[in-house]
Amino acid sequence: MVKINILFFIFIFVFQPNFSVAGEFEFNKLAMSFKNFVTCELTRTDATDHFKGKPFKITMIDLFDIQNESDLKIITGAIECFVVDKHLTLYTAVGLKSIMGKEQVVYYMIRDEDFSILSTQLIKFPYKERCKWSQYWIDVD
Repeated sequence: MVKINILFFIFIFVFQPNFSVAGEFEFNKLAMSFKNFVTCELTRTDATDHFKGKPFKITMIDLFDIQNESDLKIITGAIECFVVDKHLTLYTAVGLKSIMGKEQVVYYMIRDEDFSILSTQLIKFPYKERCKWSQYWIDVD
């Protein structure tokens, strides 16, 4: 019985880091895809709705939260921008679905005020693919 307990503890300590590394890898992949997607979306449209055509520079993109609601993954975050002579913070939510084994953006919204988002609210903003979610992520599978 003592040998079984020792083997159990060795197994836990040896394989525990692999579980956390896998979770960290997935989070980093989502964070990088989120940053690249938001950058592409804002620069592609020149953010005319948000900055009224004024020149801007993205200074920070921060991923806040990742939630799962049914088959929808909701990623929320903030974008800090410098517009002409002041800072502006925008808040965004991205809805992802796995389609044929690949995550794709199906909903996207961006606002000037902070918000918590539910899938029912996000579904009001369907996304017509302009910037691919994994555009800058190399999938080695």
